[in-house]
Amino acid sequence: MKLLVFGGSFNPVHWGHLLAAEELREEFGYDLVLFVPAARPPHKTLLDDPGAEERIEMLRLAVSGNSTFRIDDCEIGREGLSYTVDTLKELPERYHIDGKPGLVIGDDLASGFKDWHCPAEIAGLSDIIVARRGGAAFELPYPHREAHNRLIPISSSEIRARLASGRSVRYLLPDPVFEYIGKKGLYHAC
Repeated sequence: MKLLVFGGSFNPVHWGHLLAAEELREEFGYDLVLFVPAARPPHKTLLDDPGAEERIEMLRLAVSGNSTFRIDDCEIGREGLSYTVDTLKELPERYHIDGKPGLVIGDDLASGFKDWHCPAEIAGLSDIIVARRGGAAFELPYPHREAHNRLIPISSSEIRARLASGRSVRYLLPDPVFEYIGKKGLYHAC
């Protein structure tokens, strides 16, 4: 099975995540997209984090019904910071992977990839795919492929800000996620 790893905080998951995952899976011929929510990302603070369990539940609601999408919570169960290299080392124990897994990183993070924990090892363990996020120019001194996914100007931080100020987020995320956020009052939803 050709596996594509799509990590992130998914705080909350939205249409931009899902559409990019589907387009990258199709463009590069992957069988399965593995969404890996971070417990404690080393590069950013999770603002207004409702907790790992809530983020996983929203992700579960978002990907249900798509047999080519799966969630792996390995980083949630691991203590400490969520390092991509640790996740990539664990995957072959749990999945029958053909070749190296693909690893999605956004063009907004690509220039800083050299500062990640063990970037050369990550590059050796995976095929890096740089997804278009904001169309940012980047330099990445490791082998990689650039995706041609469409730009969707939606971000989790925008969704959180809209919810905190009482503005609508309908149509920015899947209906089950929208309903869950409202039911649970996440992100100060009204």
